[in-house]
Amino acid sequence: MSTIRPADARPGARHTARPRRYLVCRPTHFDVQYAINPWMQEAAEVDTALAGRQWAELVRTYREHGHTVEIMEPSPGLPDMVFAANSALVVGGRAFGSLFHAPQRRPESREYEIWFKAAGYDLYRPESPCEGEGDLVPAGGYLLAGTGFRTTREAHAELQEHFGLPVISLHLTDPYFYHLDTALFVLDDGGATSGDGAGPADGPRAATLAYYPGAFSPGSREVLRRLFPDAVLATRDDALTFGLNSVSDGRHVFIAPQATGLIDRLTARGYVPVPVDLSEFHKAGGGIKCCTQELRP
Repeated sequence: MSTIRPADARPGARHTARPRRYLVCRPTHFDVQYAINPWMQEAAEVDTALAGRQWAELVRTYREHGHTVEIMEPSPGLPDMVFAANSALVVGGRAFGSLFHAPQRRPESREYEIWFKAAGYDLYRPESPCEGEGDLVPAGGYLLAGTGFRTTREAHAELQEHFGLPVISLHLTDPYFYHLDTALFVLDDGGATSGDGAGPADGPRAATLAYYPGAFSPGSREVLRRLFPDAVLATRDDALTFGLNSVSDGRHVFIAPQATGLIDRLTARGYVPVPVDLSEFHKAGGGIKCCTQELRP
């Protein structure tokens, strides 16, 4: 297995990669058996063999870039369990669990809770609908929290009480971008988000984001513009190819190869796009980030 090379952190490098730890779930039972977002068609045929190969390539690519990947086994009858990001938010070694909006997915919470407890996490169960990293994104000392389709504002309040970090609510308005992680991702997470809520001495340092403005309400767009003026803006075309359902280690961006315009913009900003095709998972409304839960120490 290769590791992140020292050259990634050399003086003069525009961006620095940091080793990450990810949790993923095998796509053994992945399928489209119901429709709970605009991407899902109940008659859709899923090539399970192709989905398995694409998922394995994602895992291989993470490890090749020096990241640790934990793999959990899925449970029969839960075809969306592969989308590990929706299971929780982990910050400072603490886990905030999920309560899915759709009843079809609610049993996933219990399966992931078993994994987190076995791994030594004290997992909090939200009382209001909340879909983990699907709608919750740490960024520069803040917690960005999506709402409008799945996660509720009441869950945002629980989140702030649990972590003691400022929560920025963002209202999603386009049903094709039903989770925050379909419309926005963090390129550089800026100031550390620690378990005791402490950021840098001079306050949170601005993270760098990529996002599609059209996915948000006017007020939320203005909040993003004010907080993250250096953001990379994506087009609707790139967002519709799941280009924003990406994962960044600070330098390398694991991204859908179909998002060609966004790949060009990221390259121009000094990031290193690493295309990984998860197109079979697009049939269920998911991509790279949906399959990836970050376990933040």
